[in-house]
Amino acid sequence: MRQVRADDYAQFAAARAGHLYRSACLLTGGDTHLAEDLVQEALGRMYVSWGRVSRSENPAAYAQTVLTRTFLAHRRLHSSGERATDVIPDVADPGTADGDTTLRLTLVEALRRLPSKDRAVVVLRYWEDRSIEETADAMHTSSAAVRTRGRSPLRRRPRGPRPTARRSRPLSSPSCPRASR
Repeated sequence: MRQVRADDYAQFAAARAGHLYRSACLLTGGDTHLAEDLVQEALGRMYVSWGRVSRSENPAAYAQTVLTRTFLAHRRLHSSGERATDVIPDVADPGTADGDTTLRLTLVEALRRLPSKDRAVVVLRYWEDRSIEETADAMHTSSAAVRTRGRSPLRRRPRGPRPTARRSRPLSSPSCPRASR
């Protein structure tokens, strides 16, 4: 019986690992090493309780919840010891990157700038397409907090340099006076 349960778990883990990894990458703001650690931790926790979890209605949703809670616990435990940096290692040359890669890097950078709980709400609500109640349950918080955290990142202006636009008029036109230096 134990071998059958272990085989069922191995099949489940193999089928869900890729999806969990993609979600973890979004949660961590592109930190692939931390994402791998979170997925491994979540799958380890799933294995311990697999007998109960395998009988549940939706083990995949349970796995996502475990991943999210593992991420939030990691952020709480390591929030004072690690510092964010503006340098993204191993980034492709912008001249050779296609639009999809640029869009992905922009998305990851925008997610990285969000606080961890806001990031979790955005990933669960808009990437995982979960309801407000499911997101609240996964994060151990109220539905109102999820609604607030889901709206606030969308209202904030992005930090960082603004893209430069080409001017259609010369600087010396009457509607755009030249600044004196």
